[in-house]
Order: sequence, then structure tokens, then C-alpha cells
Amino acid sequence: MKSTVLTLLLLSAGAAYAEAPAPPSTDPPQLARHMDDLATLLDLTDAQKAQMQTVLAAQHAKMKQSFEQAKASGTHPDWEQMKAMHEQLQQETLQKLSTVLSATQLKKFQIIQQHMNAMHHMGHGGPAAPPPPAPPQN
Repeated sequence: MKSTVLTLLLLSAGAAYAEAPAPPSTDPPQLARHMDDLATLLDLTDAQKAQMQTVLAAQHAKMKQSFEQAKASGTHPDWEQMKAMHEQLQQETLQKLSTVLSATQLKKFQIIQQHMNAMHHMGHGGPAAPPPPAPPQN
């Protein structure tokens, strides 16, 4: 039960920080709720929460700027370029967060990111969920 609740919280906490091209909601109450969920899951202090929010907002702005530049130039980055850009931004974000979070908090954040990436790929043609188990035969 506890792991189910934690999994659900992990999935909801990172929704505002899902990978591009699906931008997070711009609804301030929803963003605040997601940040509060993330702060609870990572056991952040108020100072850490503010610093983390700044780092994540900068990551989002940088990703958005990259997409806008590509759109303005009339080019469409291919899958490999998008993947490389996303991985680079994730590494930069982790590097910045390593000065804000403890090693345990950083590891938890990486797990949350992995779950969110997996959920995002499922919704965009990524790996499909396994089929449900067959019902028992009588």
C-alpha cells in the first residue's frame, strides 16, 4: 500500500516537469501544488524548495527557447537531436541541483525523473505497457 501511494505521488509530483515537447501546465495553482508535492517527496527545506524551483524554471525556459529558435529558423530537429538536447539539459539540471540537494534527495529526484520520462514515453508512442495477465483457468 505504501509503495502504491508513493508511486502515485511520484507520478503526480513530476508532472509539471515532464520532458519536452509537452510543456508543463502554466496554471500557477497546479505548478505550486506540483512543487509542494516534490518538496514533500524530497523533504526539502524552504530554501532548497526555492532554489530547486529556480533551477527547474531555468531548465524549462532553456528548453522552450531552443524550440522557439528551431521553429523561427524553420527547421525541425530530428529525434536524435531532441534526445541529445534533452539529455544535456537533464545533466545540467542535475549538476546544478547537486549543489542544492543532498545525495539522497538527488537520487530520489532522479528516480522521479525516470518515472516521469517512462510515463511520457508511454503517452507518445514509446514502450507500451505490458498486457494484462490472463485470467486463471478453472
